[in-house]
Amino acid sequence: MTDRKAQLAANLANVEERITAACTAAGRKREEVTLIVVTKTYPASDVRILSELGARHVAENRDQDAAPKSAECSDLPLLWHFVGQLQTNKVRSVVGYADFVQSVDRARLVTALSKEAVRVEREVGCLIQVALDAQESGRGERGGVGPGGVEELAELVARSPGLRLDGLMTVAPLTGEYAGRQRQAFERLMDLSTVVRRAHPAANMVSAGMSSDLEQAVAAGATHVRVGTAVLGLRPGLR
Repeated sequence: MTDRKAQLAANLANVEERITAACTAAGRKREEVTLIVVTKTYPASDVRILSELGARHVAENRDQDAAPKSAECSDLPLLWHFVGQLQTNKVRSVVGYADFVQSVDRARLVTALSKEAVRVEREVGCLIQVALDAQESGRGERGGVGPGGVEELAELVARSPGLRLDGLMTVAPLTGEYAGRQRQAFERLMDLSTVVRRAHPAANMVSAGMSSDLEQAVAAGATHVRVGTAVLGLRPGLR
């Protein structure tokens, strides 16, 4: 086993222990929570190692990094999540490899995703990104739609050809009433998920929680956690 593989294996095992402990504390089954490894800034060789170690979901936030990386790893049994802010001029590229787009936050983006998905005959899973630092129907600092705009946008995704409404996503906000209150932020997301599922029962994905706050997300009821640093190490430039 190479040094890098041993390091990633140890990190994955540690994250697995954290998720399992969080599920136990919340009275949930471990299989209720899916780990998505955020591989941004790391090379395709790391993605390949992660696949060998059993990872099945990986995420990227920049198309210029994700497109070549996903192409290089196209032989692997992976599901790719796009989690960054997405400009419409990148939609054609992203739809080519992303199984899920977790950052759907405006009608124009939905229209562009639908048009491209239909063109290439793919179905793309979409999560509405909820901005808990925004006004009710405004936009968040890091993308996302305010809570008041979630139902309308979800309805638009649900009726758009080539798209599948899978659920909601959020990033714990740095400003506003939920700043520093991750558990409360994630509970608010769960409340919004309940509302969306009344109209769209299959939209049951709730993506929340990262390396520093995955326990709070699991406690609140998240179905997916997005973990990068705790698996891959401190990112270049952040040391």
